[in-house]
Amino acid sequence: MTLDNNRYLLSGGVDPLELVEYYGSPLYVYDAAIIERQYKRMDSAFPVPRFKINYACKANANISIMKLLKNLGAGLDAVSINEVRLGLHVGYQAKDITFTPNCVAMDEIALAVRMGVRINIDSISILEQFGDAFAKVPVGIRINPHIMAGGNSKISTGHIDSKFGISIHQLPHVLKVVETTGLTIDGLHMHTGSDILDSEVFLQAAEILLNVATNFDHLDYIDFGSGFKVPYKFNDIETDIEDFGQRLSGRFNEFCREYGKELKLVFEPGKFLLSQAGYFLARVNVVKPTPSTLFAGLDTGLNHFIRPMFYNAFHRVENLSHPDGKPRIYTVVGYICETDTFANNRKIAEVHEGDTLCFFNAGAYGFAMASNYNSRCRPAEVMVYKGNDYLIREREKLDDILKNQHEVDVMNPAKELAGKTK
Repeated sequence: MTLDNNRYLLSGGVDPLELVEYYGSPLYVYDAAIIERQYKRMDSAFPVPRFKINYACKANANISIMKLLKNLGAGLDAVSINEVRLGLHVGYQAKDITFTPNCVAMDEIALAVRMGVRINIDSISILEQFGDAFAKVPVGIRINPHIMAGGNSKISTGHIDSKFGISIHQLPHVLKVVETTGLTIDGLHMHTGSDILDSEVFLQAAEILLNVATNFDHLDYIDFGSGFKVPYKFNDIETDIEDFGQRLSGRFNEFCREYGKELKLVFEPGKFLLSQAGYFLARVNVVKPTPSTLFAGLDTGLNHFIRPMFYNAFHRVENLSHPDGKPRIYTVVGYICETDTFANNRKIAEVHEGDTLCFFNAGAYGFAMASNYNSRCRPAEVMVYKGNDYLIREREKLDDILKNQHEVDVMNPAKELAGKTK
């Protein structure tokens, strides 16, 4: 979104205020041109013979976004069986979907086997069960490299106390399981965390994974996860994907020569592709001064956009209605009956009741983490591409909250509604 003659505009000249007027508030808006730009940028950054980007759809599982990335050439990274189902629904081929769950039961993994998707396993217990049940099905292993990386502890997944992956120190046990069951390990996977500031840390973890790879003779791919840092502020630090791509690709190509086979280099970005493409728009319900704070209270809350509260994430906030207003200091809050603070003591162009504020970097883990807390309905989603806007999810209504509930008066129950106990 750019500021042009005191008007914020999306690509193709689309006015976000017109979108709010038409589709209502609050509203998620995604600029497809930015998704396309980020995908192509990453796709060209890694000069290796076999390269694949698998979109981590947990970041945003809207099927229109999944389809856009499929059409660009992406595979799919799924962490639940329903994400697998969504991928198949959108048109991904089973061979282009990788299922990397955590702490799921064996029956969910067995279902993924029947669907024909690639699978990465991240516990020795499940690896043993998989070997007993599906010894002839090639499978990948998720390794925990024991490296602390990520923007904060909640998005760091490769350290020693993480629940994710099989510890590198358990490699001898893994090799025994593989030998005993006769499994073919066709891939290795890791994910050290999100918002990694130092690419050296990433390269260090990659070296650990390449060292593990020498223990397996039938690999087809090595998946380095993702976690690239995107900018959230003006002049913010971000991962230099082009420099990192050259450095890792050089080492990866060297390893493939040593291994004797051209392996596939895989990444599974979510935030890198979606974060900067998304905007969350909300109207100001009330401007409320207190003795020490000036609040801007919105028609939304942590039920729609929880990242600032859950991750202590910073999101740039702009007043789209009056971008040329005199800056004042506001604490931006929501309407939920909790302390749902989006931004503390933030300098924003003067806010009036009825103005529309915009949260930047809202494309990843925004709507995907939304809920019906306080019995609030979830917002609509819109995609913009080449000057056109498309509704890709309708705004919820009260009927959507009620549709799966059964109203039973337990003091005066109807016999036909009785359950198992009589």
